[in-house]
Amino acid sequence: MDMRLPLVGKIQFGFSAVLAVLLVVGIVAYRNLVASADSERWVQHSHEVLEHLATLLSAIPNIETGYRGFALSGEEAFSQASRASLSLVDHEEMVLRALTADNPGQRRRLATLAGLTEQTTRLDDTLVRLRQTGGPEAAAELIRKGQGERILQQLRAVASDMQEEERRLLLERSADAERRFRRTRAALIFGSAAGLLIATLAAWAVQREFARRGRAERAFLESEERFHVVLAGVQDYAIFMLDPHGTVISWNTGAERIKGYKAAEIIGQNFSRFYPQEDIDRGKPQEELRIAAASGKSETECWRVRSDGSRFWANLLITATRDASGNLLGFSEISRDISERKETEARYRGLLEAAPDAMIVVNQAGKIVLLNIQAEKQFGYHRDELLGQEIKNILPQGFAEPPIADGTRTAATALMQQIGTEIELYGRRKDGGDFPIEIMLSPQKSAEGILVTAAIRDVSLRKDAEKHLAQMVRELSVKHRLLDSVVEGTTDFIYIRDLEHCYTLVNSALAKLFGRTVSEVQGRNLRELIPTDRYDVIAQSDQEIARTGATCTIEEIAEIDGITRFFLTTKGPYRDADQKIIGTLGISREITERKRSEQQLVKTVGELKRSNDELQQFAYVASHDLQEPLRMVASYTQLLARRYKGRLDPEADEFIAYAVDGCNRMQGLIQDLLIYSRAGTDGRTRREISSENALKEALTNLRATIEESGAVVTHGSLPAITMDDTQLVQVFQNLVGNAVKYRSPEVPRVHVTAKKNGGNEWIFGVRDNGVGIDPQYFERIFILFQRLHGRNEFEGTGIGLAICKKVLERLGGRIWVESQPEKGSTFHFTLPERGEN
Repeated sequence: MDMRLPLVGKIQFGFSAVLAVLLVVGIVAYRNLVASADSERWVQHSHEVLEHLATLLSAIPNIETGYRGFALSGEEAFSQASRASLSLVDHEEMVLRALTADNPGQRRRLATLAGLTEQTTRLDDTLVRLRQTGGPEAAAELIRKGQGERILQQLRAVASDMQEEERRLLLERSADAERRFRRTRAALIFGSAAGLLIATLAAWAVQREFARRGRAERAFLESEERFHVVLAGVQDYAIFMLDPHGTVISWNTGAERIKGYKAAEIIGQNFSRFYPQEDIDRGKPQEELRIAAASGKSETECWRVRSDGSRFWANLLITATRDASGNLLGFSEISRDISERKETEARYRGLLEAAPDAMIVVNQAGKIVLLNIQAEKQFGYHRDELLGQEIKNILPQGFAEPPIADGTRTAATALMQQIGTEIELYGRRKDGGDFPIEIMLSPQKSAEGILVTAAIRDVSLRKDAEKHLAQMVRELSVKHRLLDSVVEGTTDFIYIRDLEHCYTLVNSALAKLFGRTVSEVQGRNLRELIPTDRYDVIAQSDQEIARTGATCTIEEIAEIDGITRFFLTTKGPYRDADQKIIGTLGISREITERKRSEQQLVKTVGELKRSNDELQQFAYVASHDLQEPLRMVASYTQLLARRYKGRLDPEADEFIAYAVDGCNRMQGLIQDLLIYSRAGTDGRTRREISSENALKEALTNLRATIEESGAVVTHGSLPAITMDDTQLVQVFQNLVGNAVKYRSPEVPRVHVTAKKNGGNEWIFGVRDNGVGIDPQYFERIFILFQRLHGRNEFEGTGIGLAICKKVLERLGGRIWVESQPEKGSTFHFTLPERGEN
């Protein structure tokens, strides 16, 4: 009795102390875990704020690019891009306002940020309005003032201040979380060590007593039973004892809760029933006992099976228990259900795999511990080739190496200093090729320490697009300068007037016309520069263009500096980006000198017309008055030739023949003059006639000539037209007669055609295979009395083609020739399909 009481007291004291230590450790650990979780939430909160700030900062360059692009090109796509970026900034401000509601300093910065955003929006609206009303120069002038750039710089500065503040908070919160984690770990280690020490001391005391009694096995069982009493209240861990063969000999409350077995149901059963069947088939339970017996313990994570057959992921620690002589007494197992943690890791892996960007997780040593399929695709490696490799193998520059070049910081410290910052680097693929990337770092606390998750995005396409955009901007700038040089270099007057007739754009030539500078003319109303009577006419034409949207070319008259000037102006509607008419765009050229020349020409033409009419009247009267005496002379000479032919000497017959020939030629010439003087002016009513019938009548008149020469005259389909058939017969007769007369050694071949020219006009053609005409005489042959050949070569008076030209021009047509010497000629003439009566 005296020996048992001290032993029981020692055991009770030892296990009471262990229980007390475990209780204290559990309370301290629980409080630290709660505080650590709270710190972790604040760390995540800071990351979320930094992500939204990074998004906001990334939108600021797009705002500037958008409004600059719109100012230069006027394309709506740039303005829409700028407004979309402003909308993104507003959205991020709203989110940040909700996230930083507990931080007065950040709220003040957000208020400043909101004011700058509102200024940017107003500036963008002003720029659009100036571009629409004042044109590219006004918009460019606003940009050159630099107001937009200053506002955006302030935006960046405020957002950067918010980032610095949030990074400071992130470092503080990360440090606080790390400090609490260390405290929890220290408390657990200290409590476990203290409990283990006390339990060891208690076990040592029990073993010594049992050794004295020589009953080692009974002492072990009694000790295990008492230890079971201490551990029975532990709920989160399954703690039980096994004999050397793996048979369960003790069972605590935590084991009952986790595995689902009552103590009576499991004690005496082999612990292999906790394993899935496939593990049992592989002999895994026996293997773990073997490892524990050989090395003292076996620690692993694997699937375990509950009493109802469901599985859970468990963390196991199997420890071998030996007596003082080193004999194996059995095993203790401490296991914990970590399914929730495993599910969290699985979800984390799932998120990594679902991410559109490459995701790589790096440990504190700078080695890759996890990556997703996008990382494999981007870098060209298989997953197994990258796991365990150093991050510098695929990110050779700018990630961790530059910050630690001086050897004063670790890779982990260098990585932590870049967290929350969007970094632009170059990645290296397996084939050695480099490509541009953007990388965002995010810390993640784990059992192995702080892990850094790198989100990596291939920005090759964006970089190419930026280069293309820069090239387009440069090209637009060149085109803009070229357009400016053309507009300013021309002597024509170029302007834009709004709907109130105010000049919104003028070139130097127009400003010089008014005796002012460009800036003095722009903004002035047309009424200020041109007197009222002229202003009304020009203003009315502008209003008509704005109403109809039509472009027209008109002559305008303006009195400038007391001088009346004439202008030929082409003007049309000037539209905004929505195709709404907002003014008139005009290009004008001064034609004052030409107008005066035209007036003088009209005067001269009138005088010539009067002279021509007088000449024609004279020719008609002269030829008419000449016909009577010439007819008498011709009659008597012909009578002499018939009556006295052969009765006089040969020389007299020859003289009489000369006189007859001269009279005949004189009569032909006078007849042609009469025809020419009357050409197109016979006063007959025009009617619809068949041009084919007119040709046939002309051929009838030429029958003797055609038969004598053996000529072949053909024609295609000829239309019905409206005119005087006598005049058309005369035209055909002259053209076909010339084709037969001016023949080559070959048999004359003449072909007449007609075709529509696409309008209300017919084009006739008379083609021959005659001697042809040198192109230098094309105009000359249509002049009165012009001959290209001597009288001994071909007969004629040189009036026929002049008659054709006069007839056709009086009918609204024209005549021309295509020919080459010795290759024949084609005479073309036109006639309206429907002539005027």
